[in-house]
Amino acid sequence: MTTASKITLIRVAMIPAFMLAFLLSPGHAWLTWLSLGIFIIASLTDFVDGHIARKYNQVSDFGKFLDPLADKLLVISAMAIFCQWGMFPAWAFVIVLSREFAVTGLRLIAVQKGRVIAAGWSGKVKTFSTMVALCVWIVFHGWTWLNWVITLVIVLPTLYSGVEYFIQNWDVLELRKK
Repeated sequence: MTTASKITLIRVAMIPAFMLAFLLSPGHAWLTWLSLGIFIIASLTDFVDGHIARKYNQVSDFGKFLDPLADKLLVISAMAIFCQWGMFPAWAFVIVLSREFAVTGLRLIAVQKGRVIAAGWSGKVKTFSTMVALCVWIVFHGWTWLNWVITLVIVLPTLYSGVEYFIQNWDVLELRKK
């Protein structure tokens, strides 16, 4: 197993620790800061494992599978808690999940046709803005107006990048046989 994949597995292992600390954080400021620290470190491992994989030629099929899955699990775990606490609307949560399933499905179809759909710029912006927004929200999650701002910061890039993936790769879904 490559170093990059080991770092990705560490990110996956950090998710339950983040969730536990964050779920127990109301009324305990130190747990809020602990959960923020875990979330930030886990988020940063996304950039570290990718850098190591490319720099040291450790790109693997396992890493290509696990890295985006780890990102989705980390982000969705935080969103699920905010949804449970009534701060993140269920409709927004469904938009995020739908985009992730749809783009993953599109990628699977593309692979079956011998094509790889790489992460686009808008997808990277979506991931970065979502992770930063969630970090802010972890610390300042009691402000109603902030809930709406963060919801928009998460949903708008999510929708944009999802639509862009489909527009740029619509030919993958060609229904006619050639």
